[in-house]
Formats: sequence, structure tokens, C-alpha cells
Amino acid sequence: MILSMTGYGKGTASNGKWQADVEVKSINSRYLEVFLKYPPLLANKEYELRELIKSKIRRGKLNVSIQIKKNGFEDEAVSLDESRLKNYLALIKKIKKSAKITDKIKLDHILMSRDIFSASVEEISESDFEVIKKSLLLSLDSLMQMKKNEGNELEKDLKKRIKSIEKYLDFIEKDAQPSVGEHFAKYKEKVKNLLEDNAGINNDRLETELAMMAERADITEECVRLRSHIKFLLSSVDKEEDPGRKLNFLCQEMNREANTISAKTLSTAITHNSVHIKEEIERIREQIQNIE
Repeated sequence: MILSMTGYGKGTASNGKWQADVEVKSINSRYLEVFLKYPPLLANKEYELRELIKSKIRRGKLNVSIQIKKNGFEDEAVSLDESRLKNYLALIKKIKKSAKITDKIKLDHILMSRDIFSASVEEISESDFEVIKKSLLLSLDSLMQMKKNEGNELEKDLKKRIKSIEKYLDFIEKDAQPSVGEHFAKYKEKVKNLLEDNAGINNDRLETELAMMAERADITEECVRLRSHIKFLLSSVDKEEDPGRKLNFLCQEMNREANTISAKTLSTAITHNSVHIKEEIERIREQIQNIE
């Protein structure tokens, strides 16, 4: 099954005392990267939160924001640090004196400094922590649903492009056999024109060498390998749980075969079709960068 690495999820849970709201945003990344934002109350629970996320998500860069409220308030107990307040007021007076400012100190000026306030941090019980975990799981489930929906669209696009590659490969194989004979005839005609005045040519030897040169232009093996890669790619899309890395490898191999076909042939039609194949492979490679 294909999952996109981009998505968004949100979850809310409550037990009457505590309410937790979690938002998760995911974007592309080669590995799993988790950035957590949570209140100080959950500092000693970070490992458990990360392990819970890892159990659900394999790849992607995740930004997880957790907000909790107790009895409907985010910060229930806030106290004033009087020592910091005095230092802050002394600093403001010093600035006023140095800058020769006559404005009065207003409450707004004081409230702008968050350092003078402190919130009492208590430990959260295991039963209450279950509310945060439930909210996180709900947000991850929501994220996974969005990843699945986008993954379905990616799968449709990939299969469409694979069919296009198969169509161009059909054209190449159709032209491949006549192409070898054409190469032989062209080589023979060129050599004949160059050496027509030389009566000492060994025709049998010449025929053998030309046949070997034409045989080197045979692209049958490359076509067979390309079809094999296409088969594995489709199988990975349909059956693999984590197909992203394998699909990227298969695209590299498919591109290598398409390059070899283009390099070996003298047929303009085959060259054009191999270019079309490489274009589709490049589009597939761009798409699979977003696959988990």
C-alpha cells in the first residue's frame, strides 16, 4: 500500500479534568524526524510520546504540537516573580534616564515581559497522561487517513505512467529486430564503398565482422530487463508495506536500461521512444519522493 509522506492530523481528548489538543503536520524526509512542541508539564514524557509516534509513522518530517488544559484553562496557576519584576522596573528606569525619555511606565510595558511570571508545574498522573496519548493517537490516525488518500492518488498516477512506459517499450521492441538488419546493411554498404577498389577483400571475413557489429546494436536484453523492472515496480506498488526506497532503486535501474537502449541503437524511432521512457521515469522518480 502506498502512503504519502505529506499530511495533517488533529486530535482532541478529555477526561473532565484534563483536555489535550494535538496537531500533526508531516512533510517529505528521507528518514523519520519528529519535532515536538509541548508544555513543560510533559517534559518527562517526551520519550513515551516519541515512541508512540514511531509505532505509527515510518518516514517523514513531523511537527507535533501538544496543548493541554486543566479545568478549561491552559495555565491554571500563574505567579509573579517579584524579584524579577523589581529588576525589570530598574532596567526600564535606567533606559529612560540614559535615553532621556519622560514617558511614564505603563502596565502594558510590564506585561510585555513574560519572564516576570512563572507557572506552577505539577506532575501529571499516568491515568491523566492517557488523555494526552489518546489525543496524540487520534491525531496520528487522522494524519494516516490523509496519507492514505493522497497515497491512492499517487498510486493511480504511477500506474498511469508505467502503462505509458510499456506502450513506448512495445514500439521499441517492434522496431528492434528490423533495426539490426538495417544496421548490417548500412555497415556493409559503407564498407563496400570505401573498399570497392580493393580486390583483396575477404568477403566471408567482412560479413562476419559486420554481423558482429550489427549484433552489438541488439537491444533485446535491455528490453527484457526493462520489462522485468516494470513488473517488480508494479508488484512493489501493490504489495509492499514500505515501497518508497525500493521504487527509487527500480527507477534508477529502469533509467539505466533506457539509456543503454538509446546509446546502442541507430534507429531514430527507437531513440525517440527511449527518450519518452526516460521522461516518464523522471516523473515517477519525482512522485516517489513523496512516498513513505
